[in-house]
Amino acid sequence: MDTHYVILAIHVIVGLTLVFFSLKAFKKTKYPPMALLALGFALIVLGDTVIGESLDYVTDTATGDIIEEIIEISGFIVLILAVKRS
Repeated sequence: MDTHYVILAIHVIVGLTLVFFSLKAFKKTKYPPMALLALGFALIVLGDTVIGESLDYVTDTATGDIIEEIIEISGFIVLILAVKRS
């Protein structure tokens, strides 16, 4: 059980580091697709870790999994838009 939370913490830290660097790149370049990259990465990190873990305690497993997957899929769609616009 402790290993699960350690891996989850590492996942969040690495994911938020990726979001931080993509936001920093957007601030530096003002290139709109970079903002989309940051948003897409944030949705994936939040959907997979924070929201996915939180919903396990609030909803039943099936509903939580559906909401988690919808947020992650939205993140991937935003990433696709970012790549297409660059």
